[in-house]
Order: sequence, then structure tokens, then C-alpha cells
Amino acid sequence: MTGTEEKKGRSTGASETASVPIHLRPARETDLETLVPLLLRLKRLNEEFDPLLKVREDAETQARQILKFDLSNPKAVVLVAEGTGPDRGKVVGFVRAHVRERAFYAPEHEGVILDIYFLPLYRRRGVGEYVLGEVTTVLKGKGAGIVTAEFPAQNEIASRFYTKRGFRPITAVQARSL
Repeated sequence: MTGTEEKKGRSTGASETASVPIHLRPARETDLETLVPLLLRLKRLNEEFDPLLKVREDAETQARQILKFDLSNPKAVVLVAEGTGPDRGKVVGFVRAHVRERAFYAPEHEGVILDIYFLPLYRRRGVGEYVLGEVTTVLKGKGAGIVTAEFPAQNEIASRFYTKRGFRPITAVQARSL
């Protein structure tokens, strides 16, 4: 996760590795001004998948508070993806995850990928798979024995992405408006 050169992506089941046009690093408080709009873009995209995910009017304030808290939370992971080449140093995406306790199940700690977002130019280039591998490593280092991902149930792109990489549903959340 360090260095400024292009990283070699991890491949599940394939013997070849692809060059990934990002540099991944831990987020800093100085990144908040860039991360907040990216997090809001993700939440607005989620709103397109399901009207029950309507973005609140104070979402910007919420995003800033949540990200700021996560930067100081030892059970949280926020990684920033910076472009390379002409986009060197430009934040082009991020991943946010937590380690939480599983009170009734083993393994006792779960790494939960809560948010993952990349600018459109950086999608379908091996970036997601690379970042998934890196965040999984960090979560394991924080004690997670299992990794899960939360995303809108109607997001078929995310579902295919995770399924292709060995994830499967283990719980379901269903909702209705009141």
C-alpha cells in the first residue's frame, strides 16, 4: 500500500496480474474535502437503485462527521486511491470499512466493507479487485476473520463483483416504508 508506482493487481483464479493505475494509501484528515463529495456521489448512486435509500438533505454534514470519526477509529479503515500518470496525486476513489464483533458467531470479528467508490474512468480496470485485496489484508490485520460487503440489494453490478470473488449472501435486510 505504499510507494507511488503502479501496483500489480491481485487476480482470483487467474495466473496473470494486471497493472492497476492507482496508488492506495490510508486517508488523512486533509482528504476530507475530496472524500465527502465522493461519498455523496456513492450515496446518490445508491438512491438510483432504490427509493428507500433517498439521500438526506444533511448528507454532506453526515458524511463529513462519519469520515472524520472513522479516521480516528482504530476499528475503521479508510483508504484513498490516487491516480498515477497524469492523475498522479488526484484522489480517484476510496474504500471505507469497519471491524465489528460477531457476538454469536465464529470467527468473532468481521471486516465489513461499507463503501467503495471510484470515479467512472477508474472502473473496470482491475482497481476494484486490487482494492478489495488490499482492504481485506488491512481488515485481517485488525483481527477480522471474515470479510463481508454491504451494498444496495438492487445493485446487480456490486452483487456480480463480489460473487465473482467468492462472496455469498449470509444475511438479508428487508424494508418497507411507513
